[in-house]
Amino acid sequence: MTGDSMEITQLLREADNGSREALDDLYELVYQQLHALAAHHRGNWHGDDTLSTTALVHEAFLKLVNSDHQGWQSRQHFYAVASRAMRHLLVDQARRRMTQKRGAGNRGETLEEELVADSFAGAETAEELIAVHDALEKLEQSHPRQARVFECRFFGGLQVEETGQALGISRNTVHRDWNLARLWLHRQLWEGEVGP
Repeated sequence: MTGDSMEITQLLREADNGSREALDDLYELVYQQLHALAAHHRGNWHGDDTLSTTALVHEAFLKLVNSDHQGWQSRQHFYAVASRAMRHLLVDQARRRMTQKRGAGNRGETLEEELVADSFAGAETAEELIAVHDALEKLEQSHPRQARVFECRFFGGLQVEETGQALGISRNTVHRDWNLARLWLHRQLWEGEVGP
């Protein structure tokens, strides 16, 4: 484990125990990686080039530190959870965008929500994101580990080794679950198959 990895793991433990100073130090230490994750999410959806990935980083970090149960086990686990938080923020925004498109009216959005909203150039991208999210939730019902592997690799941009560490599984299991999840999702999304 590298020095940064050990330091992040230690700060995660201290933050989990309520240390505000550790939380501040953690943010400084993980900011660049979280920013890269946010950029990765944005890149998957070919959205508006004016997206503020910074807004997504801030919102995800706030969501993580304000959650009732943190229990981060390692640096990889933290990044996997951060990736999930970003995915949910983007899906929530996509759903709001779709609702607005259908004329359900506007509600007042915060500045952060407006910045995150810029992640989608149009409804087609929002629809794609929601479709992938919904299919992934369906996969999670029957094969939760495959869904977590897909989430770590696709949404989180984690490598095979990092995914294995985050989920406590072997490289071979990551490869197998990644391939099975991609095949299943492809069938759901592009071949219109129904059921897990």
